[in-house]
Amino acid sequence: MNCKEALPLMHEYLDGDLQGSEALQLKEHLISCTACHALFRELERTDAIVRSLPPVSVPDTLTAQIMSGLPPVKKRNSWMDWIRKHPAVSVAVVFAAVMFGSFTSMWNDDKNLMVKGSDLQDVVIQGDTVTVPKGHTVNGDLVVQRGKLKVEGDVTGNLIVIDGTLNLASTAHISGQVTQVDEALSWIWYKIGEFVGMLSN
Repeated sequence: MNCKEALPLMHEYLDGDLQGSEALQLKEHLISCTACHALFRELERTDAIVRSLPPVSVPDTLTAQIMSGLPPVKKRNSWMDWIRKHPAVSVAVVFAAVMFGSFTSMWNDDKNLMVKGSDLQDVVIQGDTVTVPKGHTVNGDLVVQRGKLKVEGDVTGNLIVIDGTLNLASTAHISGQVTQVDEALSWIWYKIGEFVGMLSN
C-alpha cells in the first residue's frame, strides 16, 4: 500500500467504517511510513477535538429559513419540453409556417394574368379576359389566374379559376370539375394539392 491509497482509509478508520484486511494493511503501512503515521495522529487529534465540542442546537425553523432564502424555482414550460422531445414535428411546423408565409406573399404580390393548359390554341386572350369561344374545344385542364374567364365552348378537363371571375354560357360544356379559388387559404391548399400531385406522378 502506498501513501496515496492510505489517506482515504485513514478517514474510514476514524469514522469506524474500516474493517478486515484493509484495516490490517493500513496498520502495517502506518508502522512502516513515519509521514503517514504523523498525519494519522494529527487526524486523530482533530477528530477528538470535534467530538468533544458541545452539541449545537438548531432551531426548528432553520430549514424553513434556508428554503425561503433560496431563489424561486423557475417554472418549467411544458410546451418547450414537448418541442425538445419532438424535434421532427417542430421542424415540420416551422416549415409549414414558412411555406404558408411565402404562399401568402405570392398571393398578395402577383397581380398578373396567368393562363395554363395543355391545349390553348382555341383560347382567346384579350386584356385580362380569357374566352373559350362557342364551337371550340379545349382538350385537358384549363387554369386561369387573376383574370375573367368566359366559357362558351367545351373544356374536356377540369376548369380552375384562381382569384378571378367565371362566366359559363348556356352553350358551355365542362367534362371535369369546376373549381374557383378566391381566398389566399384556399389557394394555399390548391398549391399544396398541386405539389402533392406532382410528387405522385
